[in-house]
Amino acid sequence: MTDMIKKAGLCGMISVSSAATSTEELGDPVYPPAKRMLAAHGINCTGKTARQMTRADYDKYDLLIGMDQANIKNMKRIAGGDDDGKMHLLLEYAGETRGVADPWYTGDFNAAWNDIERGCRALLQKLINDTDARAK
Repeated sequence: MTDMIKKAGLCGMISVSSAATSTEELGDPVYPPAKRMLAAHGINCTGKTARQMTRADYDKYDLLIGMDQANIKNMKRIAGGDDDGKMHLLLEYAGETRGVADPWYTGDFNAAWNDIERGCRALLQKLINDTDARAK
């Protein structure tokens, strides 16, 4: 998403942060097969490490995007609910109700990449459309 925002010339208008909803990988760098997939698409993730979502993230960000229903459930637990309706599945923006294909279990990083790219492109377009509508 950060790469798409940069390529769209929207740095400074849209900020993105990534956070885990569990503790298994905290402090770890990007998983090597995921890092290779990102590199194959020209995306550098050097220096990135896993951190856990906090309650403060709910107050700080306008949207909180989960990859699957387990993420959403954990996000609601961490935030103490979702009274402001900020939490959404990524693929909702692409018109789907399912979660992103999880390569951790399947090993299929291509399917995950395709899902994430489709969801991020649709989310970015929505953000652009919303910004344009507010500007009018």
